[in-house]
Amino acid sequence: MQGGPCTTIHNAGKNVSKKFARNILVAAIAVAALSAGFPGPAAAATAPLSHAHIAEHFDLAGGQMPENIVREPNGSLDVSFSAARQIAQVTRHGAVRVLATLPAPADGGVHTPALGFPLGTGLVRDAHGTLYFLYATGTSDLTGVWRLTPGGTPQRIAALPADGLPNGLALDDHRLYVTDSVRGVIWRVPTSGGDATVWASGNELASTGFLGANGLKVHNGAVWASNMDKGTVLRFPLKRNGTAGPAEIMADQLPGIDDFDFIGHSDRILAALDQSDQVALVEPDGTHTIVLSAQDGLQNPTALAVRGDTVYVTSAAYLTRQDPNLLTARIQPHC
Repeated sequence: MQGGPCTTIHNAGKNVSKKFARNILVAAIAVAALSAGFPGPAAAATAPLSHAHIAEHFDLAGGQMPENIVREPNGSLDVSFSAARQIAQVTRHGAVRVLATLPAPADGGVHTPALGFPLGTGLVRDAHGTLYFLYATGTSDLTGVWRLTPGGTPQRIAALPADGLPNGLALDDHRLYVTDSVRGVIWRVPTSGGDATVWASGNELASTGFLGANGLKVHNGAVWASNMDKGTVLRFPLKRNGTAGPAEIMADQLPGIDDFDFIGHSDRILAALDQSDQVALVEPDGTHTIVLSAQDGLQNPTALAVRGDTVYVTSAAYLTRQDPNLLTARIQPHC
């Protein structure tokens, strides 16, 4: 990662402490080694992507650093603004509406593992419009899985360990799956709420010093996860009894991989490579090419949502500290 001097940002209209900015820089230093060996910038919007453009610029000073994204049936987009502790909706006309602001931890979140500041992370939506999302604070009273029903208020439905960092979130029927980037496990939680149980663990999910298990999807009879530190994409078969099959490494050499999504029903993946400001197209055989880069406007991309022939990419600008944004691009038919 590359980052400039620590600066003070604003969170929901209030000053965020200099310690927040310092922690971001510390995180940058912690993963700087990952940047060595990253491929160079790609030409703008490499096939099969085209027509890449920035659709929305977010407010860095207000903490609007988008961490995850889901699409509403009407074309609006729901996003988690990590530093602002908010869930918001971006309309098709570009208006940003805050749906919920999560309570700040009493200690300011200074004990949040790996990062040292409280942040909203994974986000999914069910067929009825209920949003589920993750909050990491380093405190036992707030860390966990939260739910927001249409027109309701946010409610924590499952506690997760304060010494972990819940990050990626996926929904399968009435079950939620959660990656813990510090503990190196995948939790499972009923959508109705209750106790979280470890669904998968092992070295494949573990960190090597910063963040391990990260992005998460349920796809084609399996749970897929990324490991940021190890640069891998993992596949865990879903057994008939609901337990996890053995981990398979589906792709590697993707350092800094964050969230990802699939193109249609295929196993082709578009993956956000956070520290290198890139999006990679990962083929089913594990090979990959860079299809979007900083030349297209990416600034520490965190998540993607693929719908039809369109991909939406969020950039949090955690380290560039310039322009958190939403990029869209067209996916050309696969020959």
